[in-house]
Amino acid sequence: MKKFKVLGGRIVKTGIAVFLTSLICQLLNWPAVFAVITAIVTIEPTAADSIKKGLIRLPASAIGSAYAVLFIFLFGNSPITYTAAAVFTIVTCFRLKLHSGLLVATLTSVAMIEVIHSNYLISFFIRLGTTSIGLLVSTAVNMFVYPPNYSSLILKNIHSLARTTGIELENILKATLNGQKPKEKLIRDTFSQLKRRLDKTEMLIRFQKEESKYHRFDEQAKRVFLSEQEKLAALRLIHYHIGNLINTPLDTLLWSTEEKEKVLETVECLAAALKNSDKFNPEEHRRQIQALMAQFWKSKKEAAKPDSTDHPTFFTSEIIILYELLSIYNLVEDLLKEEATSEDMPSPSNS
Repeated sequence: MKKFKVLGGRIVKTGIAVFLTSLICQLLNWPAVFAVITAIVTIEPTAADSIKKGLIRLPASAIGSAYAVLFIFLFGNSPITYTAAAVFTIVTCFRLKLHSGLLVATLTSVAMIEVIHSNYLISFFIRLGTTSIGLLVSTAVNMFVYPPNYSSLILKNIHSLARTTGIELENILKATLNGQKPKEKLIRDTFSQLKRRLDKTEMLIRFQKEESKYHRFDEQAKRVFLSEQEKLAALRLIHYHIGNLINTPLDTLLWSTEEKEKVLETVECLAAALKNSDKFNPEEHRRQIQALMAQFWKSKKEAAKPDSTDHPTFFTSEIIILYELLSIYNLVEDLLKEEATSEDMPSPSNS
């Protein structure tokens, strides 16, 4: 799902909710402003959020309406009435942990003051009724008009994250193994951006999971959604291992030129597979894992020698790099196998 389509769908849903809400209020001869305000702020990313927050906003709005009626009865239409209604509504909602309804309740409270002149009890119930209309209409629109489906956007993010991960891996090790100084600021900036994008994609998966409670997945959609979660989990672990590489001192490597070239070859192949899954060759991948494993055990054996002066610690930079690369290799194999499987599946849909 493209970004502008997500935004466009939400704008359309807001417009429909506002139109239907104001139309119902007009038919009942009730003021529509409170209902419209509620309808606008109740359009959430998922129907689940609309329902969950709607159940909080209704009692919060009742609290705001009650304070408006109380303080206009005590002080009339005056600055103290606006102040007291707003402050007491905020404090009460905060104490009752009605945080999602705080904005709607406060707006309802201060807006009511201008239109209440008599019949305070009737005014209270009318305002409560208009707020309920706004909540119900916007929730229904969110459920049945353009029901949210984040699956394609999640897949797009995962592909982009895999590509950026491959670039990051190259940036960390390629320069060092070629005898150059890595661009540390660029590496750490890219690492932070990856973290934020992983978090955002995780949030989309949470939205999709919440949405599945009200728009059931068919079997195909369930498999695709499960695959998306597994891919993101693999990318999260790869990101963790890359963080370990960033914090490993790379200026003390004792590898020979030949050993550096071997590691560099595996890094380039690994990065190429991440950047373009079509370049993933399972047999070549296995061969490189075996070569890395042999080098890993050789480095461990040399570091374990009691008379080794080149390796003052058992956990040398060489051992750490090889361990992290082996871990990433295993994760990439899982990630790209899942990729190949999911690409053969048709696009998911909600039933």
